[in-house]
Amino acid sequence: MKIVVLDGYCLNHGDLSWDAFRKLGKVTIYDRTPKDKVVERAFDADIILINKAVIDKNLIDALPSLKHIAVMATGYNVVDCDYARKKGIDVSNVPSYGTESVVQTVFSLILELYIGSGEHNASVKSGQWSACKDFCYYKRTLNEIAGKTLGIIGYGRIGKRVAQVALAFGAKVIAYNVDEQGKVSEGEHFVALDTLLRQADIISLNCPLTAENKGMINARTISLAKKDAIIINTARGPLICEQDLADALNSGRIRGAGLDVLSQEPPAPDNPLLTARNTIITPHIAWATQEARIRLMDILAANVAGAIKGEKLNIVNK
Repeated sequence: MKIVVLDGYCLNHGDLSWDAFRKLGKVTIYDRTPKDKVVERAFDADIILINKAVIDKNLIDALPSLKHIAVMATGYNVVDCDYARKKGIDVSNVPSYGTESVVQTVFSLILELYIGSGEHNASVKSGQWSACKDFCYYKRTLNEIAGKTLGIIGYGRIGKRVAQVALAFGAKVIAYNVDEQGKVSEGEHFVALDTLLRQADIISLNCPLTAENKGMINARTISLAKKDAIIINTARGPLICEQDLADALNSGRIRGAGLDVLSQEPPAPDNPLLTARNTIITPHIAWATQEARIRLMDILAANVAGAIKGEKLNIVNK
């Protein structure tokens, strides 16, 4: 059984092991594979492992030995799943591995916008505290999460966990999810989207990207929000119209944004959010704690082992 990993670097920078896969067959690992090298590298592969490598109809036709595509992530939009099914090729993904990692990132972004630990650390190390006339200073208004209203857009597994942590901080929770309304549990309520935008001090995007919600954060919806609200996005970049958000940040229409995802990754150098006022941006790392990547690797290995044994684990194109 020949197994080819086409873009393994983001999952494993060297701190994890591929040994579980080496026990299953002959394994070749590439950190990255440009599209024009996929056929050359995977021509006789039985199983390919991919993250962001796009496997379309033409590539599927060009890989005659291919029996299984194992996506090293939860999202699988990079594969033409329908065509793979027609060709008898299973596509598997890795669900439910990164919840705690993403939730932790949500609150790290909130806390950086509310407290500015990184900003204050940089100022201290640049000499500002040593030169200060007072025992303390603060570079921005400091805030507490307790007592704030956190609005969660998307109340799936991650959204529910965000709510639990928010309640532990002493926040109130409101949530928007398609076709749901009313009370969820103590301290949590479903509301309409426009109501959430008007009431929330913190707006957290935790929903999948769909044709219907693409660009849902735009000039109109931002105009509904409180001027001192902050927006957190650890879901998908295209949920936000980036120029509209940048304009709102720069004009003071909204207080701040904490973003782990952008519409194009890596971003273009002229992405307006890179220079927008009061914006914290991290390079799509919410999923990537070591613990989450270990869970991902374990599930991935089980998917591949199942494929070899004829078991269908986490198949997304049945």
